[in-house]
Amino acid sequence: MIPREPLIITGGRLLTGSGAPSAGSIRCEGDRIVAAGEVEAQSGDRTHDAKGKIVMPGIIDLGVFEIDKPAFHFGGITRAALMPDQNPPLDYPARVRFAASYGKPDLWVHPIAAATRGLAGSELPELGLMQEAGARAVSPGRQWLGDSGIMLRMMQYAAMLGLPVISHAEDAGLTGGAVATAGEMATRLGLPSAPAEAEPLAIMRDIALAEMAGAHLHIRQVTTAAGLDLVRAAKARGVRLTCGVTPAYFMLSDIATAGFLTFTRLSPPLRSEADRLAVRIALADGTIDTIASGHDPRGPEDKRLPFVDAAPGMAGAETLLPLTLSLVRDGVIDMARMCELLCVNPARILGVEAGRLEAGLEADIAVIDPDRPWIVDSDRMEAQAGNTPFDKQPVQGRAIALFKGGQKIEG
Repeated sequence: MIPREPLIITGGRLLTGSGAPSAGSIRCEGDRIVAAGEVEAQSGDRTHDAKGKIVMPGIIDLGVFEIDKPAFHFGGITRAALMPDQNPPLDYPARVRFAASYGKPDLWVHPIAAATRGLAGSELPELGLMQEAGARAVSPGRQWLGDSGIMLRMMQYAAMLGLPVISHAEDAGLTGGAVATAGEMATRLGLPSAPAEAEPLAIMRDIALAEMAGAHLHIRQVTTAAGLDLVRAAKARGVRLTCGVTPAYFMLSDIATAGFLTFTRLSPPLRSEADRLAVRIALADGTIDTIASGHDPRGPEDKRLPFVDAAPGMAGAETLLPLTLSLVRDGVIDMARMCELLCVNPARILGVEAGRLEAGLEADIAVIDPDRPWIVDSDRMEAQAGNTPFDKQPVQGRAIALFKGGQKIEG
């Protein structure tokens, strides 16, 4: 998608990914950034006046389950890493190639290859061919890959190819059919529950296997204090390890399930208040590397059911930016750290030329108003379904202009 004339965005505060916001302009030619900072417009440039708002890289959403362009564009997202849990799964090169082309030109999809054929946990697929087709990582998807031998061989294969391994950290032997975290709330509600220790047990095994294989392990969601302590310790001894979280786990605890609201039926299940606070500390101290939406729109056929029978997941693309900005307003992180979590680190993990406002990188740019108020309304969301636990919650922060490859996305 090549613009006819160069683009210059003026009058904004640049959040480049390398420090605090500062006044400046950014100029793009073709689909690339050519200069950022004290930049002057040239004859023939298209000009966009940011009017004092934040100009930052387009958000890179690391780990979504559905490609939902209207919701992504609303949320300031220009790239999304698609989990392999599709129908059919992303376990063949042709499927990966199709997924990689699906959102173009105004959204780039980075497929995550299935770790095993059919995500069945037994046979390794052709990871090398899927990498050639566009896969940027490999993952067993939503499920725990319980066979340690298969997991090790997959990690060794991925390490040889330079692909990160994205894991789901819940030991299935403990979780079984649980829909809640064991504790007072699960007991009061009579919900089948599993101990929070299912997460650190899974993390311990996956870290050990990653060390053996020399693989880069990315744990998609770390939601417990014990799990975060393990991540800290592994990073301190030099393990190639990154991890992420989604906003529900720094905004909500298991108390939110009190009314059996199926929009709070998530995977992993919501944790204790102590764990929620531990996640916020880990976001502040750098233990957590990414915040993603986990975007997973689910219609009434999946959610208007008893809590135990409802499918896990939430529509998260539209609320990713404002909920992360709430951490800035609360003093948990600053704007530079927010940019690391949403843009810089996801780009580094996926190995894509984006995530910063620097000369030579892709011109994926979001202009955001961090103070613009709006109310989350599940009935009026851009997503295919409005299954959000933040329904009717006032939030602040919206993307007011979005550019993919230097071309403005309308709508």
